[in-house]
Amino acid sequence: MPFERHLKILAHPVFTGLNFHMPMVVDLSYPLVMLKGENGSGKSTLLHSLHYAFKGEQVEGYVYKAELGDIDSENIYLFDAEQHNPRNQLHLFDDQPEMKEFLQQASHGQVMLTMFKDSFPKLPDNSVLLLDEPEMALSQSNQRRILKMLMELVDQKNFRIITATHSPILLEAKETYVIDLDRHVNKNVIPQDMGVEGHSTLH
Repeated sequence: MPFERHLKILAHPVFTGLNFHMPMVVDLSYPLVMLKGENGSGKSTLLHSLHYAFKGEQVEGYVYKAELGDIDSENIYLFDAEQHNPRNQLHLFDDQPEMKEFLQQASHGQVMLTMFKDSFPKLPDNSVLLLDEPEMALSQSNQRRILKMLMELVDQKNFRIITATHSPILLEAKETYVIDLDRHVNKNVIPQDMGVEGHSTLH
């Protein structure tokens, strides 16, 4: 797979406090990427790094170099299954009484499935979707269902999707590309011009 898009992380609030080799290169040439790791390994913080990089924002504590090709910075969406749960933001649906009633009655898992079935497909083609633990509250059968939905978003709408997850179903699927943050394993060979592993290129 050509190394067409990547993010080279030089500083990061979580990684710099752990025993990681820096810089870290995140291969974004694959359309469906899974971030794997224990709690506190930096998955969510890495998602925020990607969000800032895609948006072209500079935020204190995050230093990176990005080669992102022709990705449109207007079509970047970060979804945290806990923080962005519509059930916790019912006031946003005051003008949609039927949806508000559904959210009040539905389970967390049912709401998540609705996001995948009805909300995400309405996003523009070629969007980048950053998902933080989308499998939260979903059964194994429904995790398989959202994997199918993610693949359809890639195949039918040309999405690029990066997901932080603990789900074996998502991580072990042959269609996904996994970055293991526990061992800093990235399934690609870092080009020589990307710096030397274990050495900072900040100075």
